[in-house]
Amino acid sequence: MKKKELPSLPLFTDKFLAETLHINICETGIYIKLLCWYWTKKRGVTKEEAFKIINDDKYNKSTEYVLKEFFVFNKDNSRYEHKRLEQEHDYLKDYYLNKATSGRIGGLKSSFSTYSKQTASKMQPPISIPISIPNNINKTKLNEKPFHIFWEALRAKKGSKHKSMKLYDSLCADLNPIEVANIFNNMASKIKDKQFIPYVATWLNQRRFEDEEDKPKTYIEPIYEFKGIKLKKMGEFGEFIELKDDKGNKYHKHKFRNIPIEKI
Repeated sequence: MKKKELPSLPLFTDKFLAETLHINICETGIYIKLLCWYWTKKRGVTKEEAFKIINDDKYNKSTEYVLKEFFVFNKDNSRYEHKRLEQEHDYLKDYYLNKATSGRIGGLKSSFSTYSKQTASKMQPPISIPISIPNNINKTKLNEKPFHIFWEALRAKKGSKHKSMKLYDSLCADLNPIEVANIFNNMASKIKDKQFIPYVATWLNQRRFEDEEDKPKTYIEPIYEFKGIKLKKMGEFGEFIELKDDKGNKYHKHKFRNIPIEKI
């Protein structure tokens, strides 16, 4: 199939928006134009070619940034490549080639019986992420609100998400969402009959995230020393805790008996 016969560039908007949150509108436009050119030509692009495509010297620095952020530089041919677009291009080319072939031999079912499993496997669509993940993206920007982090960390999402979000934003805006979720999860883990786990909105409204008894207990690893030498815990084996110093010497401490650490 010729390149011009391929359909338009597949753009999965949710992924594209999520992966371009950290760039401005000018850089986004440059990225889209380079994607369209790349899809049409299906080959790598040099920095000089990219400058010509954008066709405005004042955007050269932004163009260079977009190339380094979303494309991979191939040292063998000195070009920037977009592996995901190439994969999408090959998939669609095989898809429409197989579709045309199956029409000529009487339908898709007969094509699967005629062609090998290897040919049929090309009909399986790739993962729907046509845009490469940026190299330097700050993952926290993908979450619109701390509430979303809190909600996703809950093990029991009971009740209205909308009401829970309103209460969370008004009561827990200054709190760490993961810590608040851990308090809820710790409380829920103590309830044997899960139907009695409270609604998240009710739990927030009662400010139960302030209950000390539900806060997960943090375990602080004790400091191990042998004659003034600090030791690092390597693991637990049977009745002993195995330790090691900076020089690689091994020691062990009995887990139950209150006896001094011994060098082994």
